[in-house]
Amino acid sequence: MPYDDDKKFENFPYYDGPLGFELGSTYTTFRVWAPSAESVTLRLYREGMFVDAEFVEKMDRGENGLFDISVPRNLAGYYYDYLVVTGGKKYATADPYAVSSGANGERSMVLDLPSTDPEGWSEDRAPARQTEDIIYEIHVKDFTYQSFSGISGANRGRYLGLTEEGTNLTSDSSFPTGLSYLRNLGITHVQLMPVYDYGSVDELGSEDEFNWGYDPVQYNVPEGSYSSDAMHGEVRVRELKSMILALHRAGIRVVMDVVYNHTYHLDSCLFRMEPWYFYRRNHDGTASNGSGCGNDIATERPMVHRYILDSVLYWAREYHIDGFRFDLMGLMDMALIQDIRIRLDEIYGKGEKLMYGEPWSAGMTAVAKGTQLADKSALMLMDENIGAFCDATRDLIKGSTFEVRSKGFSNGGRTDLSLFMKAFTGWSDGDWRFRVKAPSQTISYVSSHDDWTLWDKLVATMNENEMFLSLDENVMKANKLAASLYFTMQGHLFMLSGEEAARTKLGIRNSYASPIFINRFDWERAGQARELVEFYKGLIALRKALPCLTDKSASAKDRLIFFRPINDRTALLLLDDHDGPYDEIMLLYTQERDPFTIPVDGKWMILSDSQCSNRLDDPITADMKISSRGMEVMVLGRNRNGNGRTDS
Repeated sequence: MPYDDDKKFENFPYYDGPLGFELGSTYTTFRVWAPSAESVTLRLYREGMFVDAEFVEKMDRGENGLFDISVPRNLAGYYYDYLVVTGGKKYATADPYAVSSGANGERSMVLDLPSTDPEGWSEDRAPARQTEDIIYEIHVKDFTYQSFSGISGANRGRYLGLTEEGTNLTSDSSFPTGLSYLRNLGITHVQLMPVYDYGSVDELGSEDEFNWGYDPVQYNVPEGSYSSDAMHGEVRVRELKSMILALHRAGIRVVMDVVYNHTYHLDSCLFRMEPWYFYRRNHDGTASNGSGCGNDIATERPMVHRYILDSVLYWAREYHIDGFRFDLMGLMDMALIQDIRIRLDEIYGKGEKLMYGEPWSAGMTAVAKGTQLADKSALMLMDENIGAFCDATRDLIKGSTFEVRSKGFSNGGRTDLSLFMKAFTGWSDGDWRFRVKAPSQTISYVSSHDDWTLWDKLVATMNENEMFLSLDENVMKANKLAASLYFTMQGHLFMLSGEEAARTKLGIRNSYASPIFINRFDWERAGQARELVEFYKGLIALRKALPCLTDKSASAKDRLIFFRPINDRTALLLLDDHDGPYDEIMLLYTQERDPFTIPVDGKWMILSDSQCSNRLDDPITADMKISSRGMEVMVLGRNRNGNGRTDS
């Protein structure tokens, strides 16, 4: 239940004019929204830290909560903050609409944004959309940190590490790393774990400091610890743009992980500018904590709605971001999420920018009665291009994420095979576990930065000695099975970087603040697990070629012609793929450990199995029977006349 005293916010004025700074050739104007403030003072500095203010001036009060001031100089390169007096209390704060800052976000920066554009930025465009979205989650620092990557020492752990071309594993020059690895793997989108300014890492601290980054400080400012110079605010902006440009040139779109549900501390620039307006409170006046991080953003309030919408559109416009992943989307109100979708579609085209999030929260939130949150219950009410992570498929494949010993289909658990009918359609024909309008709303996955890696979950349920570093043969089979299952299900595909390389965090479930040694992408291990990497590469290519799997329409579920359990461990699915290389596709899902044979009608071409994930160019004929090695997904194709195509 919300705090009663917050009803005053209902009478706060709405301001729809420009906010932040405006830079002209002979002037710089500053604007903030602080309706309850008694005064707001602008302070200007030559540097982002340490030096005293060079200019101090009270701002003018305008209408609808606005304070502004115009200084008759072009102040590009200056830093600034505000001194806000509200209720007799003084708050020194950065600008919520800041676009860059000095180290650790203490002071905002007046920045001539066009001057930060790398060469070629004005011609930069999103790569052409492929037949499927394969989203690959990376952390800027952990992906480029390890010396074995061959990335230059100066760029390791930084934005520029992902701009280097032609890097290879130091112990094996035939194994690509970094940007070359991503291109070679075949993924279509990189999802960047937080690259906005976050507070859990000191930007001037040790290079070994690490955090996932789900601790927002400044929503529109790039994180400085990934830049080569955190002291100068223009550097972080230019280098982030350079990384995005390099990814686009490699044919990879960029998704940004955004965390608009809470801030690092309640004592944020949002709070200091207008106390409590941006936050939800419990009935006793304490901060709501549905995020599990000490505070919840009140997304349902008009100026908060505007702030978040402005922020998303800013990242899309200024940084050419191709999609947004919303952390704990279940804490945000549905009206805001819908509005963001509408505005992105109006500007960039229907569904052009990906949009998806976590349809849950960490706990209850103090939202006004009648507010519809963007959680699982809202999926059928929202636009078909607002996606959500599907925990139902995840747990069906590998077992409950909350119980380490719980098993799913891939690691030998007893499962209700009928659920695979729902999972295959991306739960567009779902139930209380998960239900959407179309597979366009479903993010099919088995691992992300949260919880155990897929490899660690499989080891914990299959290897009694929990030898996480060993490339155990049985665990490898289970990993291939798990991947093959969700890669043959409708919906958008999502994977954690390194899942394809037996990524382990040594059994640590929640490694958000664990040392970089635990979190870093292990390029040496990837080289050792090359067989698994190649298996995923094949699955990616295979999936892109089969429309029955990539169809995102509301009618995609009708491609499932029949589902037939063979026994309690094996099932067959027949799919309509008339617009693909074969008229019909058959999927065999089995967790049987021993080889077996089943009869089928006519001649089929084996396109994928546990030995080779992509046989499209050289299929094997299966005539009247399918012979399985056990613990695998087999993908088979044929024409409706019973003959497999061999000319595709």
